[in-house]
Amino acid sequence: MNARRALPGLLLLLLFPACGPLVTSSAPETRPPTMASTPAPASAATGTTPPTVPSSPAPVAGATAAGGLHVLHSPGVVTDDEHLAPGQCHARTAAGGQPLPDPACTPGAIDPAVTQADIATTICRSGYTATLRPPSSDTGRWKIRTYVFYGLDTSIGGENDLVPLELGGTNAASNLWVESGSIPNPKDKVENRLHDEVCTGTLTLAAAQEAIATDWTTAP
Repeated sequence: MNARRALPGLLLLLLFPACGPLVTSSAPETRPPTMASTPAPASAATGTTPPTVPSSPAPVAGATAAGGLHVLHSPGVVTDDEHLAPGQCHARTAAGGQPLPDPACTPGAIDPAVTQADIATTICRSGYTATLRPPSSDTGRWKIRTYVFYGLDTSIGGENDLVPLELGGTNAASNLWVESGSIPNPKDKVENRLHDEVCTGTLTLAAAQEAIATDWTTAP
């Protein structure tokens, strides 16, 4: 072999040993993706209690006003707010001999839609009570039931209310009292007088309602 030709090759082997060709990659460097953590709920993150849904308001039936009168808006239909049983109720007797209702069964009930401030557009307006009165089919059924509650003879006729609609009374079982006898009866005259006094301003609505419910025979 020619020594001059072999020398350059030997030098190349000494300078670049057999380590394989140098390769460069044009692909970009990639890193394994990191998993994002799921955010904690606001209540857990802040330590606060989640808000609660407010409950529905309580029904009006069963609320009471001064003197124990029930408060219930029930136009055009009688509402059973007492759930009485036959023979459960016992009538009282007024000083003059007139029958009075059992306050445990028939305390009386008033309409919250009738207030002292609006009597001019409610009970003192002609025809107002006709817009509230239930049909005779409803009142007749409840009249019989009231007789049964008090253990009375169902053949006896009469009216059936305690605080009348003309004084802001309402259609509820707690306001149904048997006014037996002919119509008009002695209680009707007291109701009409109290109504006139309330509408002329000589007596307050609340005073008239309490008087008729407590003992109509002694109403002022």
